[in-house]
Formats: sequence, structure tokens, C-alpha cells
Amino acid sequence: METNSDPLPFPHWFSKSQATHDVARGIMQYGPIARTPLAQVFNLSQGALSRITSDLIYDGVIEEMPAGSAQGGTLPEAITPPDTGGRRGRPQTALRIREDEHTFIGVNIHDGAITASEVNAMCRPIGGDVTEPITNRSPEAITAQIARIVSAVISPDAPWPAAIGLSLGGHIDDDRFVTFAPFLYWDAIVDLGALVQRATGIPTKVYNDLDSILLYECWFGDAIGVPRFAVITMGAGVGYSISDCGNPIDNPDKSYGLAGHVLIDPQGPRCSSGHIGCSQCLTSDSIAEEYSGIVGHVATFEEFARDLQANTPQARRLGERTCFRLGVLVATVANLAMPTTVLISGESSFIAKKNREFIRKGIDTYRHSQAAPVSFTIPQFSWRLWSDSAAARAIAEFIS
Repeated sequence: METNSDPLPFPHWFSKSQATHDVARGIMQYGPIARTPLAQVFNLSQGALSRITSDLIYDGVIEEMPAGSAQGGTLPEAITPPDTGGRRGRPQTALRIREDEHTFIGVNIHDGAITASEVNAMCRPIGGDVTEPITNRSPEAITAQIARIVSAVISPDAPWPAAIGLSLGGHIDDDRFVTFAPFLYWDAIVDLGALVQRATGIPTKVYNDLDSILLYECWFGDAIGVPRFAVITMGAGVGYSISDCGNPIDNPDKSYGLAGHVLIDPQGPRCSSGHIGCSQCLTSDSIAEEYSGIVGHVATFEEFARDLQANTPQARRLGERTCFRLGVLVATVANLAMPTTVLISGESSFIAKKNREFIRKGIDTYRHSQAAPVSFTIPQFSWRLWSDSAAARAIAEFIS
């Protein structure tokens, strides 16, 4: 067990009442936003909200925009912005986070590579990102590589990073100890947070990558104001996470990939655990193996992707079958967890972008005809989004 007994002091932007921290988060999510709808969001009186926002302005957390500035955020459905049309009086001023006062580094360790990027306090990109292949998977080598990449993405023209958010596919305890990381093949618990902090001199916390993507969407992306939102990822593995009212639903076991063996095709291929037709058939290795059987020779996932792009009949049919299976998984999630929207991501999500109609067919086959249609989105995939999402977790901790 590789650990460091020293504590990991993590910075916080300010220290005030929980209501003050909630309002700061609300401005981050919905801003620029005027005081009237902000008071509605948190069910606060105008007087109470005025005192809170005055404290936040004094502490340098938020600022007022010029009078008459437009609202910029997506408000919850029940909240309406003020309408002062035709009425006299002082115009509403919008509040926003002072986003350039602090910067954060996001690092994501994925299958075979590490990506790092820098963002401001609103998780907006600063400069470019760096992705490097992993050459040595030992904790010491990974730490040294992260430190080198982090130094490469730090902007000399921006404030020194307040913190590092590091994400990976696996199970993490206390936001620092990696207890399970299937793509790194570690055979002991690793205090990765302490190792990276010592190597970079920057406070560091370690998070599950799916939880990080979900929080990013709830705070800065497509899930702002969405009552219930789910993320499904496909690539080297299959991932699933869900939020309720803008808060990721937490469970200590969800980072073990529990959605990876849900039955989605009774006639599908057998996974390494012996299950027939489970959601592991959405992984790149399983797709490559299935494609090899179709074309009659050993084929890689990259060959399948190339043939799919070329629209060869065998690859097209497997792509359609894969997306139908993905639709079944989406329907299963929708039927049991009842999200309003499902986001499909991961390094293999380009397959989903080419075959949306087969995702819909898979959903409709296992969804009641009178149930509300399941909304799903497939954003353009990039590893930068995953590293930025790791930074988003650090931002959330910084302002909480």
C-alpha cells in the first residue's frame, strides 16, 4: 500500500454560511443572473439575498455587471427572469462569478494516455491541452508524467493554479486513494493525490472520471436546470452515472462499473465474465472481436472504425446492431432511473453519432408506447472535456 500520512490541505475560495456557498454555486451555474430570479431559485427573501451577495462581492467572488446586462444562464423551468418592460425604476443588474481570479488544472488518466488542461473558475479553457501516451504504468512513473504534463499546460499569463483535479476510471477513497483502477493494473492502494501534490506543489484531489463528467454537465454543461440527468459512456469500458436536481447521486459502489454487465441482447456475444449479451458488447474490445468474426480474420477496433467511416456493409451492420443495443441500455436506464435526458459519451461514441435512428429503435423496443420520449444527446467527444471535467470537480470543492 503506497500512502502518504500527510493531510491534503485543499483551498477554499471563502468561508461563510452554507446559504452563501449555495448562492455562489447558483451564480456559477445560472449566471449571469439578476437578484430576483436568484432569490427564487433558493427561496430567499430579497433582503437575505442582498446580504449574501454583498458578502460575496466584498470577498471578490462575484461582481455586478453593468446595468441592463442580459441574463446569460439557463434557469430552472419554474424560475422566470424579471420582466421590467414598461416599468420605471432601477434596472436589474446581473451577477457573475469573477472567473479569471483563479485557475485550475484538470488531468484525466484514460486507457493508454494522460490528458491535462487548464481552466478558469467557470471551467472555461485557458490555452491548449496536452495528451501523452502512458509508457510506464507504475505509480511513480505515472506521477512523474503527470507532473511534467501539468507544467506544460500552466499558462504564464494566468494566476498560479489553485488546485488540480485528477480523474480516472476506477474507485477512489477520500478523494486521494486509488483502490481500484483496472486500466492501470495496480496491485495495491495508491495515495495518488499525495503523490501528485508532492510532485507538483499544487493541492490535488482524485475523482472517478464518470462522476466528474456528470458534475461538469450539472454545473457548466447540458444538465444545468435539468431535473434528472444520466450519462452513459462507451469505449474501453461502459459507464453510467446519474444526477438528481443538479446533484450527482452518490454511492460508494458505482465506480466499479456496475452498468457494464446489464443484459441488452440475449443473442449477443459472451463477455469475459461469461455473460451472454451484456452491455460489455458495447466496449471497443468486444466490438473488435465481433467484427473479426464477421469479416473472417482478426480485426482491430481501429479497422472497424475505418470500415465504418467507409460505410462497408459489414461494418455498417455491426454499427447499427451496436447502436440498437445501446438504445436498449438507454431504455433500461430510462425505465428504472427515469432521467429527463441521457448524454452518450466516450471514445467510441462516434458510432452512436452515425446511427441515431437505431438508438431510437432500441429505446422504443423496450419503452412503453405511451411513456414520454427519451431525450438523448451525443456531444462531440474529446479527451479535453474529460480533463476539464476533472478540473470542474476541483472547482466545485473550491467554492463549496
